[in-house]
Amino acid sequence: MKHMDNSAIKLSNLTRDFSIGLRGYKLRALDQVNLEVPLGGIFGLLGPNGSGKSTTIKIILGLLRPSTGQCDIFGVPAGQREARSRIGYLPETPFFYQFLTGRELVRFFAAISGLRGQAREQRVDVVLETVRMIGSADRHIRTYSKGMIQRIGLAQALVHDPDILILDEPMSGLDPIGTCEFIEILHDLRDRGKTVLLASHLLARVEEICDEIAILHKGQIVCHGSLPEITQASESTVLKLAHLSPEKEKAAQEALRLIGINILEFQKDRRRLDEVFLAAVSDQSQSPQES
Repeated sequence: MKHMDNSAIKLSNLTRDFSIGLRGYKLRALDQVNLEVPLGGIFGLLGPNGSGKSTTIKIILGLLRPSTGQCDIFGVPAGQREARSRIGYLPETPFFYQFLTGRELVRFFAAISGLRGQAREQRVDVVLETVRMIGSADRHIRTYSKGMIQRIGLAQALVHDPDILILDEPMSGLDPIGTCEFIEILHDLRDRGKTVLLASHLLARVEEICDEIAILHKGQIVCHGSLPEITQASESTVLKLAHLSPEKEKAAQEALRLIGINILEFQKDRRRLDEVFLAAVSDQSQSPQES
């Protein structure tokens, strides 16, 4: 059946319980989660430690099954071969064989993805170029910096040309230059139509690159929407003005338009994403919990 929905990933009433101890005590990691990741954008999955992010990612990858509910990848249940083939994954702390070169590593993942012969070699070159590692591809991985490890990891996730990329803390530990390079690559991938699901604690970077976000807390979605929607605040207004002398600053407080001040921009004030995150998590923490 052809997938007609506009979502790449769809979670429907997703619940996941884990048995703890000999008595079989149930720990609920996800509780009736409903979420859609739209096609062709960068989606941020946020939440404090223990919120359910890792469990969600494992279910999307088909490594865990939900206790109840459904996870679909382009309309196909997660875990099925067709669903898995459309996903590329970069874990938070990838471990690669240090004695391989970057090219050998990507070639290996291309081979286990089913690529053979000249098609494999061409695809390896394409992804190395995409992640800007073509010049370092024949160096051993043990000589790579943290940023280079992340980019070669992204190359292996891309080598089978997936429609969805799932990246778990991909910018953790990167220096500013490595972070900027990684962000530029993600923007290029989005422009090429890839769907990126990004799990991260770096809220400033998430706010910079994501089109839409969801915040998980205690296994539930506590905030979801586009960045402009969730960071917009209606209580205050920002005026961006041309440079003013101290005298004009004082006069502007009394009557901006009467003294002919050039107003450069007029828009509603925005909350930072970290403020939205902390407010969402704090509100849920203070809510009474059912026994």
